[in-house]
Amino acid sequence: MRFTPPPLPVVRTIGLMQPLAWLALGWRDMARAGWISFAHGLAITLLGAAIMAVAYNRFWLLAGALSGFLVVAPVLATSLYALSRALEQRESANTAVVLKTWLNWQNSHVNKWGNDYWCMVQFGVLLALAATGWVVTSAALITLLAPVPIETPRDFLLHVVLAREGWLFELWLALGSLMAAPIFLSSVVAMPLLLDRRASLRQAILTSWQAVLANPVPMALWAALILGFTLLGLGSLLLGMVAVMPMLGHASWHAYRDLVDASSLPPRDSYKGPAQGGRS
Repeated sequence: MRFTPPPLPVVRTIGLMQPLAWLALGWRDMARAGWISFAHGLAITLLGAAIMAVAYNRFWLLAGALSGFLVVAPVLATSLYALSRALEQRESANTAVVLKTWLNWQNSHVNKWGNDYWCMVQFGVLLALAATGWVVTSAALITLLAPVPIETPRDFLLHVVLAREGWLFELWLALGSLMAAPIFLSSVVAMPLLLDRRASLRQAILTSWQAVLANPVPMALWAALILGFTLLGLGSLLLGMVAVMPMLGHASWHAYRDLVDASSLPPRDSYKGPAQGGRS
């Protein structure tokens, strides 16, 4: 018998400026969730600060480590999606939601040996591998092609970013963009979908690709907004990340809700809300 892949959720088309609405909704959710939302931003900021402390004098490594750290951000923001979902359903957005998201996710699976049980873990591992690959690639590129050893942010700025000769910085950006594009395509709605519905990893990733391909211009704007706010957070010595990361995490939930009609997929057992035919 010929294998028939399971159907994918319906992907909607959106307006050009809809990503701005996601940011506004993300900011609203962050304000409504209160300290629990900012605690996520603080935790992510402290993790970024730890990376900087370890690799500060090895900026050839730090440049890749910080950007690779951002690759796994969709996984780190999982409980932010859950908080936004709770607010959407007029439920309490508190520590119980966060603990349930991280500690009881396996209770929402019927078959503990099936692929569905491990889909969120698999996606996290794939993103971690992609981040590691970029860290190694970035470090090798800067170490091999930089005219002098790159050990501090000042070295990187002077001899890579502002270098008058060579194309190292342009090559570094181009290669980073080349690696980041498929990651963005694969992850833009995948993690919220895996959290919300009984979807396989294949369904989540293909749905994410369809969402971007069906809305290329709005999603390009969304990618630019994510990059811009992230650079703003990093440029403020990571202090801005306390607010930037929760806002983007909450906004990503609303991006998923606008882009995907997942009502054809059964919800997770841990979620008893109504079917997702559209916005509440």
